[in-house]
Amino acid sequence: MLLRLRNSALTEEIDYNFVRNALSGYKNPRVKINDLLKKGAILRVKKGLYVFGPALAKEPYSKETLANLIYGPSYISLEYALSFYGLIPERVQTVTSITNTRKKFFDTPVGRFSYRYIHPSLYACGVTLHKLDDRHSILIATKEKALSDVLYFSDKMTDRSQVEKYLFENLRLEEKDIRSLNLRAAKKLAGLYGHQVDLFRELLEKMK
Repeated sequence: MLLRLRNSALTEEIDYNFVRNALSGYKNPRVKINDLLKKGAILRVKKGLYVFGPALAKEPYSKETLANLIYGPSYISLEYALSFYGLIPERVQTVTSITNTRKKFFDTPVGRFSYRYIHPSLYACGVTLHKLDDRHSILIATKEKALSDVLYFSDKMTDRSQVEKYLFENLRLEEKDIRSLNLRAAKKLAGLYGHQVDLFRELLEKMK
């Protein structure tokens, strides 16, 4: 039965219903699931969501996929998205996401996941479905959206020079990467997010 569970799973990320169905030959699948958890054959990320443990894993699990599944609706953004796109040099350990429901934080056996709240009117614009591989697609902010989210949650800035300093000194973005951003997308986001993102739009316009 354990072999059936492993071989029938198309990804490393599995949910309770899948595990229960794969173990349906047992008299009490729930007891068997608890046994697998105790042995480390599967790891509970949160209630109803698991990944295979080291002994059964065929490949690394996708933290980005897990971030979408742990709490939703949500999309990956902020510092993790900037790192994902290679815009900032630091490797970000906590997977940072945006939600239009309550903010949450999850400390799990496979890492930390944070979710910051944004008003529903700002939520959808600039979110894209990004294909990681043949079996994984994730909801993540575009580069412009991720920067807009970071600026939205940052300390108040009143002029363009402060935004420029923040991007180049605090976040350590490269000028070439800023120039490569989509001005049209930045204008659309500035119209929604307001002052600080509009200052970013002005900077981008100046650099183009």
